[in-house]
Amino acid sequence: MRGNLFAVAVDLVVLTVRRDQLCVLLVKRGERPYESHWSLPGGFVQADEDLGDTAARELAAQTGAATQGAVQGHLEQLAGYAAPDRDPRGRVLSVGYLALLPDLPDPEGPASGSAAFLPVEDVYGLAFDHDRILADGVERARAKLEYTTLAAAFCPAEFTVSDLRRVYEAVWRTEIDPRNFQRKVTSTPGFLIPTATRVTGGRGRPPQLFRRGEATTLHPPMLREPTREPANGALAH
Repeated sequence: MRGNLFAVAVDLVVLTVRRDQLCVLLVKRGERPYESHWSLPGGFVQADEDLGDTAARELAAQTGAATQGAVQGHLEQLAGYAAPDRDPRGRVLSVGYLALLPDLPDPEGPASGSAAFLPVEDVYGLAFDHDRILADGVERARAKLEYTTLAAAFCPAEFTVSDLRRVYEAVWRTEIDPRNFQRKVTSTPGFLIPTATRVTGGRGRPPQLFRRGEATTLHPPMLREPTREPANGALAH
């Protein structure tokens, strides 16, 4: 990393919805620089890898989630970050990737104490320029939900309309009228595919389970309402 040479890395913004909160996967650094600071997961691109290969490898290593085959998750390139002083070790170009995944179990294994899903609204002061990368990833996710069907990427294989609405509310940090939402998502061709199963055990008529359809866009888009401001002084992503 001397002279004009760049090291190339990938940083992941891994978002999921847990307990009706938008959460991000963070790892606690065990070495300098920024030892003991939270950071986004990621790693350097190996000689035999493309950027997408590195992103998929790091995502699988951190979460066990595959990006191919299983349709439930989503992985896309976010942006490049190459400020001269972003890494005190030298010039490092980092390419951010955004992953949207259903609720995942807590990290396990020997390194489980150094990784955690934390509510996005409570996260600030990350290592390097990861606050900026996280903010960019969250804004990308919020915008995607307006004009695509990617909200279903946060849901399990089968889910209710209420489950899907809570995803929108968590990502947008706002409240949505249940009736208008139900009418919008069930009338969009190919967004939701009804199953023959209903959820039992609750009061009233059991809600129907749906699965994600093949549609990728929303026409017209579903525009978000203003977000709720955080009350704890954390970054307002």
